[in-house]
Amino acid sequence: MNIGDAAARSGVSAKMIRYYEQIGLIPAAARTASGYRDYADPDIHMLRFIARARDLGFPIAEISALLDLWRDKDRRSADVKALAQARVRDLRHKIAHLQDMADTLEDLAQSCAGNDRPDCPILHRLQTRDDAAAQAQERTPS
Repeated sequence: MNIGDAAARSGVSAKMIRYYEQIGLIPAAARTASGYRDYADPDIHMLRFIARARDLGFPIAEISALLDLWRDKDRRSADVKALAQARVRDLRHKIAHLQDMADTLEDLAQSCAGNDRPDCPILHRLQTRDDAAAQAQERTPS
C-alpha cells in the first residue's frame, strides 16, 4: 500500500511517516518499481505502536528503545516496566509544574480588578519578577 493508505490505516500522517523513516525510527519502506514507498501490514502495526507511544508522552528516543524491546523476543519485561515508570515520573513532574503555573496565574488574575483602569497588578508582578530575575543573574558570578 502507498504512504497515503498507510497513513490512513495507522493514524500517522504521511509527513510523520517520512520523518520517522528519515530519523531511523522505522526502517526505510520497500519501494515499488516506480520508486513509491510500499507498506505492508507489519509496517502499519509498527506505526500504530509508535502512535500509541506518542499519545502516552514518550519521546522519540524512548519510543526507539520501546521498539527495540518490542522486537526482542528475549527482552526482560522489567526493562519495559522501567521505561514506563520513568515516563510516569516525568509526567507527574510536568503535571506538578503545570499546576504551579496555573495556581500562580490564578493568583495573578485574582489580584486584578479587571476594570477599565489601565493599572494592572498582573503586568506589574510580571515586570517585577523579570527585573528581580535579571538582577539576581547579574549578581551571579560566571
